[in-house]
Amino acid sequence: MDSLSTPEVSRVLDRIYREADSTDPAVFDHIIAEIERTGGPKSAQYWAKELDRAYMPVAPDVGRLLYMLTRTRRPRLVVEFGTSFGISAIHIASALRDNGAGRLIATELNPIKAAKARENLRSTGLADLVDLREGDALQTLTQGLEAGVDMVLLDGWKEIYLPVLQILEPRLGPGSLVIADDTTVYPESVTPYLEYVRKAESGYLSVAVPLDDGLELSFYTGAGRARADRAS
Repeated sequence: MDSLSTPEVSRVLDRIYREADSTDPAVFDHIIAEIERTGGPKSAQYWAKELDRAYMPVAPDVGRLLYMLTRTRRPRLVVEFGTSFGISAIHIASALRDNGAGRLIATELNPIKAAKARENLRSTGLADLVDLREGDALQTLTQGLEAGVDMVLLDGWKEIYLPVLQILEPRLGPGSLVIADDTTVYPESVTPYLEYVRKAESGYLSVAVPLDDGLELSFYTGAGRARADRAS
């Protein structure tokens, strides 16, 4: 039996998805109403307090894809930007458990969400595989992070997908996978990131995956770093 199918994990995932279904629609209805009332969209940061109440989980199909990619890539080290209540972390950590090796460094800005994610990971018996770092990822990911990052999930503030990737890039090796979520629902916010990973000279092979709110799956070849080293 795979770890996702164990009673401990499946119960927690089912509960979080039910809670998200009962909470998130009202949160986003309020945001949409406020946008209409004030006459225009606001930045994601403007809505940070409201969004802190939202689960915003990866869809079940996306979670299963993360599990399969982790099983297939067999990463020694995975980094997740934007853990929220821990659904994606549970999928990745389940795959690490089934691989018999590897660990996940997860990041979450909001302390309430970080506490809930830790509780959910403990409930699934996966907490020993996850180093959950609370705070600004642009700071927490610069501390004590060695080379050898084999897989990255970007699912936090869309505006800083590119800065987070650029922090991690010196620690990537050829063959590393980078998955960016929510690429179709926040197109303006993720445009700089998508333009970067899709450039021929960036060192990535990248493809859009039309699943749920859009994914960008990028394979790091290392060619971009080699060109930069030669230029310097």
